[in-house]
Amino acid sequence: MRLLFDARYTRTPRHDGISRYGAGVLAGLLRLTREDPEVQVSALVSDEEQLTMLPEVDWHRVSAPTSPREPLLAAQINPLRPDVVFSPMQTMGTWGRDYGLILTLHDLIYYSHPTPPRDMPAPVRGLWRLYHLAYWPQRLLLDRADAVATVSETTASLIAEHRLTRRPVTVVPNAADPLAPPAARPSGHDARALVYMGSYLPYKNVETLIRALAHLPGYTLHLVSRATPEIEARLRGLVPDCARVVFHRGLGDEEYARLLDGATALVSASRAEGFGLPVVEAMARGLPVVLTDMPIFREITQGAPAARFFDPQAPADLAARVRELEDAEAWAAAAEAAPARAAAFSWDDSAARLLDLAREVHAQRSRAC
Repeated sequence: MRLLFDARYTRTPRHDGISRYGAGVLAGLLRLTREDPEVQVSALVSDEEQLTMLPEVDWHRVSAPTSPREPLLAAQINPLRPDVVFSPMQTMGTWGRDYGLILTLHDLIYYSHPTPPRDMPAPVRGLWRLYHLAYWPQRLLLDRADAVATVSETTASLIAEHRLTRRPVTVVPNAADPLAPPAARPSGHDARALVYMGSYLPYKNVETLIRALAHLPGYTLHLVSRATPEIEARLRGLVPDCARVVFHRGLGDEEYARLLDGATALVSASRAEGFGLPVVEAMARGLPVVLTDMPIFREITQGAPAARFFDPQAPADLAARVRELEDAEAWAAAAEAAPARAAAFSWDDSAARLLDLAREVHAQRSRAC
């Protein structure tokens, strides 16, 4: 089976969420198939610089996902003669394809929170808004595939609830990239440091994190991701008197790991997520997490003692959950439980699920012929 992996969503010089997902699953696939002569894995890129963010892999260059040529992308892929193509997005062009196809839908966030990512070109942002005004365009896209992947049971349930596809849906979860554990994990119950990793889109609700500091004297909130000057200025205007917020404007993996290792908890007041990769990354390093009480966070933490939940509309509720971790025994129990829960997610397991799905798609198409 010739499996072609769409890696055109790889971001340089740093991964975003979908980029990291793609690189992680691809690395797992390559490990699983290294000694399997029946499976050949190669990747599609649109820029050779993307290869610096990917594991070593055979590759082919085609047009970018935002190119006007995207609807007819199959004309560039068909000559490569893949049996199955996997894309970590659902927007891959499919007109005239003669191969099996697996598309991915990560979440349904933009139906209830329609502000598009700011890094998209203006025309694409306009189309993005129009696309999410109704569910039927999503159905058209997903039903062009042979199968659909998603990253969580929560999203799979929403896909079924809204009848977004007639195709089978398989959960291929996210996972945390392995990092060396700290030599000696300090106790964070008295660190008075909270970490947020993520974007600043409205549904991320970072404002609640900042307002909670009014109830947490002596605490520092670390905002890891880079914000535009306008967003940073707006958030600074919300910081309570005598509270401290550090805008890191982006950190490397090792710097981020050190920040987690010296913190009390990772926090998120997000109102919607497809998965919640920073949560798994934090738990993998033995860090408790304080999160919005919503299905996806309940799913990925599975009620582990590492997690505490709050009402995202109530900064005082967030503060109360953080204050629970000031107890040394409570913090230690949460920290001890965290890595075991994070270990439930691995790129190799996700890759194995995708490989099984690809084999099913290939077998079905072979029988049809």
